[in-house]
Amino acid sequence: MYAVIATGGKQYRVSEGDVIFVEKLPGEVDDALVFTDVLTVVQDGELQVGAPFIEGAKVTGKVVKQGKDKKILVFKYKSKANYRRKQGHRQPYTKVSIEKIEA
Repeated sequence: MYAVIATGGKQYRVSEGDVIFVEKLPGEVDDALVFTDVLTVVQDGELQVGAPFIEGAKVTGKVVKQGKDKKILVFKYKSKANYRRKQGHRQPYTKVSIEKIEA
């Protein structure tokens, strides 16, 4: 059994026991999260598709960690104009363990 959920502007295919990294969500470590934006559920070969979401379906998870990703560098440069700008960015994320899928 698996589900496709939407969070943080992205879609994730999750099963029970999976650990996923999503855009930062509020909550402390060991807090429960409920994802109600369930797009698709596949259970015993039977496919349910929402329009756009499935009514009454939810995916329950637990916050494992709040953190930041690796630093990426953004470098702007214009030749012959002595223009250089260097900027770094670390994207915050939430590590979530999927516990239960209810369809």
